[in-house]
Amino acid sequence: MLESVPAPRPTTNPYVIMLKEALAAVPGVTVLSFGWRRALTARFDVFHVHWPEILVSGRTPARAWVRRLLFVAFVLRLRLRRVPIVRTVHNLELPSGIPPVEVRLLQWLDRQVAGYVVLNAFTPTPDRRPAALVPHGHYRDWFARHPARAAEEGRIGYFGLIRRYKGVEDLVRAFVTIDDPTVRLSVAGRPSGPDLVRAIEQAAGGDPRVELRFGFLDDASLVDQVTRSRLVVLPYRHMHNSGGALTALSLDRPVLVPDNEVNRALQEEVGATWVQTYTGELTGEDLRRALQAVTGLTGQPDLSARAWNLAGLAHRDAFLAARSRARRARPT
Repeated sequence: MLESVPAPRPTTNPYVIMLKEALAAVPGVTVLSFGWRRALTARFDVFHVHWPEILVSGRTPARAWVRRLLFVAFVLRLRLRRVPIVRTVHNLELPSGIPPVEVRLLQWLDRQVAGYVVLNAFTPTPDRRPAALVPHGHYRDWFARHPARAAEEGRIGYFGLIRRYKGVEDLVRAFVTIDDPTVRLSVAGRPSGPDLVRAIEQAAGGDPRVELRFGFLDDASLVDQVTRSRLVVLPYRHMHNSGGALTALSLDRPVLVPDNEVNRALQEEVGATWVQTYTGELTGEDLRRALQAVTGLTGQPDLSARAWNLAGLAHRDAFLAARSRARRARPT
């Protein structure tokens, strides 16, 4: 089967790397990394696509148009050879601001899809074609090579990319209202721009309990940031599939996340102490309550349902089902 992502690079999403390794370990499955020459000439039984917008975009207008033409040729080849397309639905919507021609191409691709993979039971798919539920795998093995730190009581942490929708400035504003000199907040990650940096610094107001470290986090730095935290807070304004929450849980640190159906399901899976929620706007009281609930917490959350060998087998079954349906169907 052909994956839609190229051979791993330092910036490749760990989810994709771990999935490819899990698939390669399944008997009878051969995984090919994406490249346009391979896509247009190699023989394979299934095409598995993540974030399809990447296939039709480019750094320059000329590069984008070349990719769009290659994309059209590739999808036509899949149709003629009746190679099924299985798409993993990572996001609820297409990225904002993409050109109309790309929207039309991606909609055309969806019409060719034989089946979907969803990472949680609440992900809607574009149509009624079959969808296989394969929970997002854990990150325990991925981070195991980096030493963990002891949790520091009273330390609240945030890590990862800093974007407007992730509500980091809301977290800082809520934290500084806590009247307790023994608690601390550490924010570490790469911001989307200087305006957001200024907004976060303004929210902190010079509070000496707030540590701000802006920049890219490699895996070792991420493990350090997460494991030193007694509580990880992810105050996303829009949260659906959160690799951040699973990262924290994989490193045995509890999380505080917005209350929604996806996070409630995760809470039921691993326990209310490990996954705590808040409603409405995040407040200092939400932080204080959650931090108090996890003080002295030890052990590990149960992530056995997210083992990668299970994910590999479930994907194999989804691919086989899609291939069977494609062989029975006429190209449309």
